[in-house]
Parts: sequence; structure tokens; C-alpha cells
Amino acid sequence: MRRFMRRTSLVVALLVSLAAVVTLVASPGGASSHHHGDNHVVNIPDTDKFVPFHLTINAGDTVTWVNSDTDKHSVVSDDAFNDAGHNGLVHIILGTDDNNGQNGTFTLEFDHPGTFVYYCMFHAKLDTDNQPIAPGPDGGIQDNNGNFGTPMSGVITVVDNQNQNEQ
Repeated sequence: MRRFMRRTSLVVALLVSLAAVVTLVASPGGASSHHHGDNHVVNIPDTDKFVPFHLTINAGDTVTWVNSDTDKHSVVSDDAFNDAGHNGLVHIILGTDDNNGQNGTFTLEFDHPGTFVYYCMFHAKLDTDNQPIAPGPDGGIQDNNGNFGTPMSGVITVVDNQNQNEQ
């Protein structure tokens, strides 16, 4: 009977220890906390803007731009302000007219903290201070009233997820 009790106690002690280790690893503040990366969405509706304009995400997260407009749009990095990677990026996202009626999408992963400033090359150009402005008669899309609209731009702030978990 004592041998049975010792074995049972040993099995219970092992199960409790295993449960404690699993809980530690799975908890956000645990020693082995690992961010698997969330996906965030920036919508491009037919009103020619990025929604939301600003996102704060964790390092390791992805952002997917979803173009539900009929027109093409683009994600162009404003390298004068970027330190989150993807410098030199120029990517066109098809609109539904050029994509068999389907939304165009584009996804980027952000691996380290910093800022990613971007704009749509069809709806903005950069001035001498690297600020997005309406493209004017030299480019861009003009409406029937001659308006080139508000420049499309956006900002993604990437934070260090380890520091955020410690707060």
C-alpha cells in the first residue's frame, strides 16, 4: 500500500509540475512568451483613403491592405521617415475592375520596431519635405470637377512586443 501511495504521489507531483510548466510557457508574461504575429487590415474603400490612417502593431505582425475600390491603388514607402523596413517599396494593389470583381490584397510582415510611412502613388506625390501632397496635373486621378483630391497616405507604428508584454 505504501508503494502504491508513493507512486500515486509521484505521478500527481509530475502532473502538477507539467501543468505549471505548460502554464508558464503559454502565459503572456511567462519566460517563454513568443509573439506569433497578428494580422491587421487596412481597407481601401471607394473614397480613396487608407482606413485606418494609423495602426500600431507588434513586431512580427502582418498588415494586409484590402482594395475594395474599382481603381488600382498602391503602397509606396516614404523612405525619408521609415525605419521599420520595406524601404524602396512600390506595390500596386489591383482594384475590382482589374481583378475579376475580387478585392485586391497585399500583405507585409513587420519584423522590427519602427515607423512605416506610406502613400498611394496614384493619389499623392512627395513634396520637397517628403510630405504627401495631391499629385496635380502631372499625375494622379482627377475627378470631373478638376479636383485631384486629398492625398492618400498612412502610418504604421511597429512596437517591440517583448517590451509591451512586460508593461
